[in-house]
Amino acid sequence: MDPEKERARLADVYANMPLEQLQEIASDPMSLTEIAQNEIQAELRRRGVVDTVSEETSVEQSDRLVVLCRYRDLHEALMAQGTLESAGIESFLADENMVRMHWMWSNALGGVRLFVWQEDASDGRRPPRSTDS
Repeated sequence: MDPEKERARLADVYANMPLEQLQEIASDPMSLTEIAQNEIQAELRRRGVVDTVSEETSVEQSDRLVVLCRYRDLHEALMAQGTLESAGIESFLADENMVRMHWMWSNALGGVRLFVWQEDASDGRRPPRSTDS
């Protein structure tokens, strides 16, 4: 997926949505990709809506979950999650139950998403260290 094309597509979609629908979508940022989060916030700002998330629900940047990787097949996601957990990195899977029920839905959902805390994301992307040295 080309990020610039996706950004433009989402900007067009959000520009044509009623404000109430935009605010409802923005109230659950974990269900959105980073590009979608940025575009929906930009559209809300364009409409003059400054604070879309209340103080109680705002999350510090370091306390956010980020998508580390997406997997078409559930077994690959489970193996990656096991590797992260054995390294002491907490992780979470999203859409694994949908893919478990019917594997063909994986493509429609964008795969099984593997989430980690933002502070652990760089550690999760780093290749494992060799123990041979």
